[in-house]
Amino acid sequence: MVLIAFLFVAALFLGAFLYTLLQVRVIKRRYQPDGSFFEADSNKLHYHFYRHPGQDETAPVLVFLHGASGNAYDMKLAFLEALKGHHSLLFVDRPGLGFSVSSKSGSDLPDGQASALGRLLEALEIKTAIVVGHSLGSAVTAALGLAAPERVKGLAFLAPVSHEWPGGVNWYYNLAALPVIGALFSWTLTLPVGGLLVPSAMTNVFLPDRAPQDYFAGIRLPLLFRPASFRANSRQIALLKPALIRQSRSYSKLQQPTLVVSGTEDTVVWPSIHCEGLLRDLPNAQLLMLDQAGHMPHHTHTDDIAKALLKLVRRVEGKGEAAVPGNARGDIGSHV
Repeated sequence: MVLIAFLFVAALFLGAFLYTLLQVRVIKRRYQPDGSFFEADSNKLHYHFYRHPGQDETAPVLVFLHGASGNAYDMKLAFLEALKGHHSLLFVDRPGLGFSVSSKSGSDLPDGQASALGRLLEALEIKTAIVVGHSLGSAVTAALGLAAPERVKGLAFLAPVSHEWPGGVNWYYNLAALPVIGALFSWTLTLPVGGLLVPSAMTNVFLPDRAPQDYFAGIRLPLLFRPASFRANSRQIALLKPALIRQSRSYSKLQQPTLVVSGTEDTVVWPSIHCEGLLRDLPNAQLLMLDQAGHMPHHTHTDDIAKALLKLVRRVEGKGEAAVPGNARGDIGSHV
């Protein structure tokens, strides 16, 4: 009986592995990179750069960094049409996600990603960057602001993860991040099970709003469930908390004009920890709090955020109103 049970389990894992292998090939054929590539720090970064023809080389460029379990198409879907007529825009697949490839362990940490992204900004001759990060991408935004303040002149944090939080992360991220067991898990269960859980996960992350009708196809979501991408995503999430404990000690050095955006109904990250922490630690931060918005405000309140980003550009250019010294919140306008 024990032998039969073992053979049955082995057959299930073999079937799941073969299914995963087949689906990875299908995903590779179905989704092809349509941007450009740049190699930096053992990373091959995939990006889309939309230059504004009317701007000179010193004009601010908006650089968008997606959150966990996503890719550059998430931010591109939200902001390309809203902002492409105003400024140059750069959308990047963070290392290991989307079509970007990472072969360096340090790229799982915010500062390692910031190093690679800083080299990309240099290669593209972007002299004035305003970095806009969503969720986990906000941790990389802060790291990039710390690493290259001479180039990163403005910061925007959307539904940010920036500080230590109580508790840990979901068990499957810790499992997938492990060296051997994580590979076995990712090559057998991620694709079959992940596909089944996508609808409920998408519903939860957008609450209280609904996801855009074309969201799944628009962001090429199946790219996430390829074993290499899922493991990279899991490592970044599993290693994030200790990295933020270290990184947040340096936030007072972030003197750049800053925008912090959050929704009152965000249940994925806690605004009371991350937004309040940024407003406390960053001397030039202003807050945009969106009423009845969840964790994906860039899709559900795009126009409000786009207007706030344009105000941030003016602040960086010295044409806008600065945050009031001593006002930890620095709220801009009324809550939407």
